[in-house]
Amino acid sequence: MSEIKLRAMLPEDWTGVRRIYLEGIASGNSTFQTEAPSWEQWDANHLQTCRLVAVKDNSVVGWAVLAAISARPIYRGVAEVSVYVASSVHGQGVGSALMRELVSASERQGFWTLQAGIFPENAASLALHARVGFRQVGRREKMGQLHGAWRDVVLVERRVDSELH
Repeated sequence: MSEIKLRAMLPEDWTGVRRIYLEGIASGNSTFQTEAPSWEQWDANHLQTCRLVAVKDNSVVGWAVLAAISARPIYRGVAEVSVYVASSVHGQGVGSALMRELVSASERQGFWTLQAGIFPENAASLALHARVGFRQVGRREKMGQLHGAWRDVVLVERRVDSELH
């Protein structure tokens, strides 16, 4: 089995990142989005720091990024996490490796809280976040509709003082 390497995401990784994002969209349990944005839209909506990809055999097999939750200065240390892993490598530790590195990178950049909103049906994502120190802090009922069905979102967060497992 080929080794999986983590590195900083580059603009030329967009094709692979988009492919994996489309897999997540198709699953129906990863995002409210129903189509992938352009690179320009995606790039503008995510922080320039803490962008990671997992690469296997010169192909992107996973990615993790942060998005600002607010432009207000008081929230400069709080970011929303997105992590996606290609179905071809599910269960191989790619998500855990990405998340551990993302947490470390975010702390080096001065973030004190990471948060995510996860569909309750996405047990793998909930478990992944729990493995790296996220805790459930709430549930938003009927947060939005996806394909005509109301969906709840479980809110999770990780504070700097949390311990990695």
